Amino acid sequence: MLVFILRRLAQAVIVMLTVAFIAFMLFQYVGDPVTSILGQDATQEQREELRRDLGLDQAFPVQFARFAGNAVRGEFGLSLRQGRKVSTLIAERLPATLELSVAAALVALVVGIPLGVYAALRRGGFGSQLVMTLSLLGVSLPTFLIGILLILVFSVTLGWLPSFGRGDTAALGAWTTGLLTLDGWAHLVLPAVTLSVFQLALIMRLVRAEMLEVLRTDYVKFARARGLSDTTVYFGHALKNTLVPVITITGLQLGSLIAFAIITETVFQWPGMGFLFIQAVQFADIPVMAAYLCLIALIFVIVNLVVDLLYFAVDPRLRIEKTAAAH
Repeated sequence: MLVFILRRLAQAVIVMLTVAFIAFMLFQYVGDPVTSILGQDATQEQREELRRDLGLDQAFPVQFARFAGNAVRGEFGLSLRQGRKVSTLIAERLPATLELSVAAALVALVVGIPLGVYAALRRGGFGSQLVMTLSLLGVSLPTFLIGILLILVFSVTLGWLPSFGRGDTAALGAWTTGLLTLDGWAHLVLPAVTLSVFQLALIMRLVRAEMLEVLRTDYVKFARARGLSDTTVYFGHALKNTLVPVITITGLQLGSLIAFAIITETVFQWPGMGFLFIQAVQFADIPVMAAYLCLIALIFVIVNLVVDLLYFAVDPRLRIEKTAAAH
């Protein structure tokens, strides 16, 4: 187990160094930070002085080593658009993105797994066919269109839910959350549902396919032959083994939710990291773009590591293979 963890940590370090190098290249080849800060009317002396202050006159390896060291400490310099520390901007926006992503993941799991099981157990029925048709729509429709349709129905036509913003928030130290206020919950509903639709449909179809495959295995047939009830066979044997690959997909999709919440945050003007990144792209704010890239990569690495460990703990075949390999 320890060797497995150390190997995954080594791979994570390599991935993060690669992402840090790509983010550093943004500083080198996407725009000129000196021009962005001083403007076009600055003199050559002012440009050279700022270039020395920023360390841009040093060799490439030295600049990259300094950039990587600062990134480890969570420092990415100042935002070229707002003139504030990038770490402060990220810290302000991170709670909103995590809140939205976790809410969407919970919706996808709580709704997707039961619907997938139902579609597998009632295969060929009208309800199952309806569920699979809706899942196909969920996979096919783009996220921005789903968000606009939900706004049109529940905000414009019915007037039940707000269409933009995060609503009232409460501060828990340095962390802000809208989950402690009714207005925050009301603002969270539409963005969370919008972000969860694709993941929900994916999980539902995966659970259905895995459930059908497991129900055809020999040990399920043997459980039936022993006289076990359908409930025990379905939920005590089949569903338990169905969830093994679902853990992997769910973990990877959680990272995707955080990374690709950009569209949902833009549609609903949700003040998260994705919305900050869109603003940074519009103004070529390279420090913010680099920080976002590194943070998303770190989230993916952590999620993948946790998923690998869960998979190792849940699936006994991996432990047996590792033990056999060791001997």
